[in-house]
Amino acid sequence: MPTTGQRWIAHVDLDAFFASCEQRDHPEYRGRPVVVGAMPGKRGVVAAASYEARTFGIHSAMPIAEASRRCPDAVYVRPDMTRYQQASREVFAVLDEISPLVEKASVDEAYLDISGLEKISGTPQSIGREMRARIQAATQLTASVGIGPNRLIAKLGSEACKPDGLLVVPEDEVLDFLAPMPVGNLRGLGKQTQKIFDRLGIHTVAQLRDAPLSKLEEHLGDKAAASFRRQSMGIAANEIFPARQRKSISKEHTFGADVTDADRLHDVLRELAAGVGRIARRENLAGQVVTLKIRYQGFDTYTRQKKLPAPTNDERVMLSTALALLTKGDLPGKPVRLIGVGISGWGEAEAAQSDLFTAAEEPAQNQKILDAIDSTAAKFGKPLLHVGLSRKNKAPS
Repeated sequence: MPTTGQRWIAHVDLDAFFASCEQRDHPEYRGRPVVVGAMPGKRGVVAAASYEARTFGIHSAMPIAEASRRCPDAVYVRPDMTRYQQASREVFAVLDEISPLVEKASVDEAYLDISGLEKISGTPQSIGREMRARIQAATQLTASVGIGPNRLIAKLGSEACKPDGLLVVPEDEVLDFLAPMPVGNLRGLGKQTQKIFDRLGIHTVAQLRDAPLSKLEEHLGDKAAASFRRQSMGIAANEIFPARQRKSISKEHTFGADVTDADRLHDVLRELAAGVGRIARRENLAGQVVTLKIRYQGFDTYTRQKKLPAPTNDERVMLSTALALLTKGDLPGKPVRLIGVGISGWGEAEAAQSDLFTAAEEPAQNQKILDAIDSTAAKFGKPLLHVGLSRKNKAPS
């Protein structure tokens, strides 16, 4: 198997990360199904499930009520993000020692460019074994590692060898590796596209590869057809972007009981927008696209977006925009289960804020208000100051 002169990308994925942290820190949980997320009897979803819990069909984003029906005897725990973030930092410290090019894809997964490291660290297989061994030694957690000529193959490799595995796919073995895979393993393939492939009798990547491109274009459109055909041939990006800027910032809230009260929705949106604004200012980001997410009784979920005239990181702008989207009139008038707000489309906030407020509010004064909010939250560890009125209390808070 040739290894020199080839581009090698590794994808490292911690196994059932949140649940594994709980089993690591609580020996009594080991070998038992563990579900991290909302508690049974409450509203919310599964954030992570141990492999023991997955044998019952429990998976992330599943309603917690369904999880508890499937396995009432599982260990149910609330997420402890402080511990998970610490474990994540320890993992990334290990990866940074292995390769100078590490891209954090999420709290529990990363891409690394290990091209050219063969002369220093050995074959891709030995580098992958070293990653897994050093992660386990540093954190007592297991990781699955996929290594291939690009991001797609590396990611599919780590998925294929889970849990606690290593899979290296050289360039000359890519087509054979992909051929038997279900088309559902490919990136960007949602439920509606899966239905189209089912109607066309395309179930494996090999069948997708052999299908006439004109047939795919007819049913999927030119852009999607070209994308899936490229993936079926193992063609994908191989760039690594260290310290890649996050694409968006968002927060959401699941209600204990479905809500119809407009004042209650306003106040929750106000809190969410404040949280998004604080994160954006802390990371020196300003966005021009506000997103409203809303889930109704029955789990019907809608998103609405609006592009602002200029980027912002002010929660008042986010709140007023989200409220406008909520009351626009094109959403179902049903009880609300979940609501969320986000900001994206980064740009420069300078000189833009004055266009987004009333003339009586000068930009400098706006900034003083926001600075006071942020400094108070940093000092006391939680937000104590908010702008605007609480509609429930009818008074500033």
